[in-house]
Amino acid sequence: MHRIFIALLLAAIVVGIGAFAWHTERSARAEQAKKRTAVLIPPNAAVEETEHYRIHYTGTPAQAQRVGDAVERLYSAYGSVFPQSAPAAPGKLILVLYKDRAEFKHNNRSSAWAEAYYQQPACYAYFDAAAANPHHWIMHEATHQLARQVSRFRRNHWIDEGLASYFATSHLGDNGVQLGAIDAQAYPIWWLGNFPLTGDPASDAAAGTFIPIEVLLTGQGGPPVDLKFNLYYVDAWSLTHFMFHYANGKYAQAYRQFLAKGATLDDFESLIGPVEKIQAEWYPYLQAQSLSQR
Repeated sequence: MHRIFIALLLAAIVVGIGAFAWHTERSARAEQAKKRTAVLIPPNAAVEETEHYRIHYTGTPAQAQRVGDAVERLYSAYGSVFPQSAPAAPGKLILVLYKDRAEFKHNNRSSAWAEAYYQQPACYAYFDAAAANPHHWIMHEATHQLARQVSRFRRNHWIDEGLASYFATSHLGDNGVQLGAIDAQAYPIWWLGNFPLTGDPASDAAAGTFIPIEVLLTGQGGPPVDLKFNLYYVDAWSLTHFMFHYANGKYAQAYRQFLAKGATLDDFESLIGPVEKIQAEWYPYLQAQSLSQR
């Protein structure tokens, strides 16, 4: 009996230690998740509010107002493509706008190379007063925010980046965002002419100057992203532009359904068509875009 008691006691201790370790690990994960979703607002930030946004900014009121006007025009343009339900979270969408790149980099909680980023529920960017397009970075991240918090699209990485690039590179004029009108002063358009295509998609894919549709859909089989980072963004943007504008929007409605359903390879082929067929139409479209920027 004494041995049985000791064995049971030891078993209870082991179970207790395991439960404590599990609880501690779970608490640590929860704390990390809480930190990731906490909005990092600079202590000296002022606030600019628009109809749909709350902008916490450290630059000038004029900069915040300019960005506020831009994202409201984005919101309107996005809504014309994707009829909107109410945001997933109550209240206004949150932007954090740093006065310059140096301040943004000092406070960056994303990748070291990031010029802006979205960590739900907020977008973080800076105002580049010297740039011809000082707010294209925030427009890109604000599109991610709309896709996640308004449309509630599930994230397929390169399809998501293509959508954000499409809206961010559409020309912003006095009458709003002109969807599909390419602004050469926005990323990744300034890289568009750097990847010449030969006319043979298989050869270009092997040479690392073309990312096939299946790679963009699955994230598998392409060149290393770290080596071809800008190429992935260019081709993801172009595919989205093609889907909305090729042959007077032939695929636009199906592409909206594809995004809403989940943006998988199976979704693509069931709603839009076989990858090989669509790629045969998209490749010369991309080639023409590339030539236009050289």
